[in-house]
Amino acid sequence: MAGRPGAELKDRFRRVRQQSLHLCKSLQTEDFVVQSMPDVSPTKWHLAHTSWFFENFLLLPQLPGYRPFDERFDFLFNSYYYTVGQMHLRSQRGLLTRPTVAEIYAYREHVDARMEQLLDAASRNHLEQLITLGLNHEQQHQELMLTDIKHVLSVNPLLPAYRDDLAMPAGVAGPLDWHGFPEGVHEIGTGGGSEFCFDNETPRHRVFVKPFALASRPVTNSEYREFIDDDGYRDVACWLSDGWSWVQRERITRPLYWSEDLETEFTLGGARPIDPHAPVSHLSFYEADAYARRAGLRLPTEAEWEIAAAGQEIAGNLADTDILHPAASASATGLRQMFGDVWEWTASSYASYPGFRPLAGNLGEYNGKFMCNQMVLRGGSCATPADHIRATYRNFFYPQSRWQFSGLRLAKDA
Repeated sequence: MAGRPGAELKDRFRRVRQQSLHLCKSLQTEDFVVQSMPDVSPTKWHLAHTSWFFENFLLLPQLPGYRPFDERFDFLFNSYYYTVGQMHLRSQRGLLTRPTVAEIYAYREHVDARMEQLLDAASRNHLEQLITLGLNHEQQHQELMLTDIKHVLSVNPLLPAYRDDLAMPAGVAGPLDWHGFPEGVHEIGTGGGSEFCFDNETPRHRVFVKPFALASRPVTNSEYREFIDDDGYRDVACWLSDGWSWVQRERITRPLYWSEDLETEFTLGGARPIDPHAPVSHLSFYEADAYARRAGLRLPTEAEWEIAAAGQEIAGNLADTDILHPAASASATGLRQMFGDVWEWTASSYASYPGFRPLAGNLGEYNGKFMCNQMVLRGGSCATPADHIRATYRNFFYPQSRWQFSGLRLAKDA
């Protein structure tokens, strides 16, 4: 972890915690409570859970004499840490009208005040790494707060906007071209040095890849519209068996949030015309894979994606641009939009790297136990904080998930 602990860490703690509250400024009290599907958590639950994380993993074990704000919160706001204790059923988080939003804000103030005491001691002990993990955990939930409230508002027939002041940048995607990479042995992952990473990014290890090529940019809305118009959702030949069953069972005919006439889509700025040049988003892995197969191409492996992204500047349409929607990039040479806009599905199952060791203790549940039946996504999205993403970052979701800003970039053998 770069930088000297102490004042710098305290400043970052304050900024990250304040950002969560900033994301809530445009919400009404009623917006904080709704859970529109099991994958979505109410906004107030995110605010409470991220505070529970600091209380449970830092304040209780590290701050002498600390007493919980409310002992009942340990059950309500634990997410999936069974080694810590039992938790309220995830699918029923939207039933929690109490504690109130005001009580959750008071909880956060309580935790922040006690964390200030602990931060004063962070430069003299081992706490910096654990605090930084907590801040990155909160940034993950900041992205979820945006994607979850988008889904909540989308099921309202009024189609209310999360914010009315979000820009609609115009751009031209430019032609899709290919960038080749030679056969060879490469290193991916991270060595777990001074810079922060999650445990699932370790250890750094060697992989052999055959020659491959990566598309210069993500697939656009207009290109995906052609897939729909050409009956791609009815062509069983391009779908994986599980994907075809999912499409038939759920009657999927278009990306999540696209209108039935394929002219508008729901955004955090409300219903808007679909920008043909912007990257297509809110696709499941099944849809991304079917599109690639029908084009006679494929999705990249996560190793190929990381090899291509290595050394690129972390810049793009990330949450810090405050657009909060995928946008076309200015035409340019080279690989574009590797970071931001949409998380890019890969062909890789989420599994451990050779030699992987989860974090010690209760935090070993953070990533390792989810390494089954999910797929890896890379690159971040328009809702990802810029200082949270890196080339080695491994996101993961179930193949049918599509409420995140998820899209695709094509790949092929070279």
